[in-house]
Amino acid sequence: MHISNIIVLGTSVATTAAVFQGFNYGSTNTDGSAIGEDQYRSEFATAQQLVGTSGFSSARLYTMIQGGTSNTPTEAIPAAINTTTSLLLGIWASAGEANIDNEIATFQTAISTYGTAFTDLIVGVSVGSEDLYRISPTGIENLSGVGASPDDIVSYIGKVKNAIASTSAKGILVGHVDTWTAWVNGSNDAVIGASDFIGMDAYPYFQNTMANSIDNAYSLFFDAYDQTLSAAGNKPVWVTETGWPVSGSEENQAQPNTQNAKTYWDQVGCNRLFGKINTWWYTLQDDVPTTPSPSFGIVGNPLSTNPLYDLSCSGGSSASSSSVASATSSDIASSAQAGGKAGAQGEASAIESGKATVQTASTSAGPTSAEVASSSAPAGTGSAPAGSTVEVVKDTTVYTTLTTCPATTISGGETKTYMTTSTVVITSCSGGCPESVSAPASSPAASTLVTSASVLPSITSVAPGSSPSVCSTGLNGQYEFPHLIIPVSNTQPSTAFGTSYNGIIDASTSSIFNFDIPSSDVGKTCTLVFLFPEQSQLSTSAFSFSGSGGLNVSLLESPATEQTTYDTVSSVKDTFVNGPGDIQPGNEYVIASGNCPAGERVGYEVSATGSLALKYFQDSNPSPIGLYIVIC
Repeated sequence: MHISNIIVLGTSVATTAAVFQGFNYGSTNTDGSAIGEDQYRSEFATAQQLVGTSGFSSARLYTMIQGGTSNTPTEAIPAAINTTTSLLLGIWASAGEANIDNEIATFQTAISTYGTAFTDLIVGVSVGSEDLYRISPTGIENLSGVGASPDDIVSYIGKVKNAIASTSAKGILVGHVDTWTAWVNGSNDAVIGASDFIGMDAYPYFQNTMANSIDNAYSLFFDAYDQTLSAAGNKPVWVTETGWPVSGSEENQAQPNTQNAKTYWDQVGCNRLFGKINTWWYTLQDDVPTTPSPSFGIVGNPLSTNPLYDLSCSGGSSASSSSVASATSSDIASSAQAGGKAGAQGEASAIESGKATVQTASTSAGPTSAEVASSSAPAGTGSAPAGSTVEVVKDTTVYTTLTTCPATTISGGETKTYMTTSTVVITSCSGGCPESVSAPASSPAASTLVTSASVLPSITSVAPGSSPSVCSTGLNGQYEFPHLIIPVSNTQPSTAFGTSYNGIIDASTSSIFNFDIPSSDVGKTCTLVFLFPEQSQLSTSAFSFSGSGGLNVSLLESPATEQTTYDTVSSVKDTFVNGPGDIQPGNEYVIASGNCPAGERVGYEVSATGSLALKYFQDSNPSPIGLYIVIC
């Protein structure tokens, strides 16, 4: 239905009983260029006039900030006012508190600038997009980018509510969007409690560890939706991202084509969602100026009201009972590939802008990126301000350049600075990546201190008397990043802290790093390195550092799990006695080198010596920081 047909009572359309349907809209095109008011207006008008359907008069956004600017309100707002398009606003939440404050200030500027012409169109505000997924084990393993903790999201939601309490936007619904697997995780219940609505993203196409043909897509999606409903309690659940691609590579049994896209539209959209549940489909158009892989666009380029497939809901009957039975709730709950974005590195990516990009939610004046893939959404669906592009192709590694605005936050005595340009490696693989990734050239190299050249214990030994080779310490070739980081503390020996993005190494806390070495690396050399650049060299990371001392690095008999505690850490298989005795920023340390343990998962525990206290965000963006295995 069109907004013009809605009787608005109170301060926003969110107070009505209307059901909204529309599409997701990023802030950039596939070449990184910013989408401006004219383009937004054309796309909003096209969505309302699509041949074969009607009522697509709502737009979901990912940021309040106009692409290519640091704090100018998005030009989607005047375009929405011009076309009477309702708005599910987005505030990027994975770049720290300073970025949140900037997004909120921009929101307040928009309210002051456009008044009730703007606020009467607001359906709600999503504080963040898939931030909880990105700190989950699957998100970390897929290098989905920087996320935010449940406590952070709760705090940010409170900030947004407080900021608009005395404005014409008072009373609008404020919630969060995430993958369905994040919502059914009990550790995120506080976010449900703080949210006025729950936004769910789910893509059966990317559930590639399951029977995910188009015949099973209906049951996969609604099993996910039903589980989210159960977890949400009395909170409304909105479908904020779903769709089926018209082109791209196969994901297990899922085949992208217009016929299957129509089937998914009919069975999932027409049969159960449209006109019944607030829904923002993915997506209207994603191929400006080039076509991403996969591509989810309902219309092609040039923009047209004539869709690529029939939208008339002529085939809207539900899936057969046999297909519903083929995928049970327990199947989905156990699948690591369900509910988010396609496995890839880096939320900082945006297919909504055309290609997969990485969502670092920067607010800089230059191109940035947006949300990258998790496990069952398109490879990056979310667009941080002014995202740049990267095409994600099955089993192919590509790169994107990000630009983040300088921002400094101080929390708990720690100062974190987010700088400017960085490069992210993104890998999209079906069913998990079998190969090591290749990184782009690293930033200016720090000095290298080779502290040990002995054979890496746990790795096939070399012939007696021979010397193993040592790979370059820079991430300018093949390397492995840790797929799991687990802190353990001797002051809380029975506490399982779960997964972390941070390496924490001090007198009471050590960190365990799990690496998965592809079987294709048989016969190659693996060099364990610790990279420790200067704070000024970091682009999207930060660290706190005090005291003096070195790193004690041990190979464990068994790698860590999410449940590992100080008391349950596996016994030590080998200790690198020649580890760095006195680490300082601006150096790269070789811990050990030897033949790669191809096809194995290995775990290393890193603890402090002396009075060293180090906490850092593990990040491969220039300059990379943390523990890596370089392969040559």
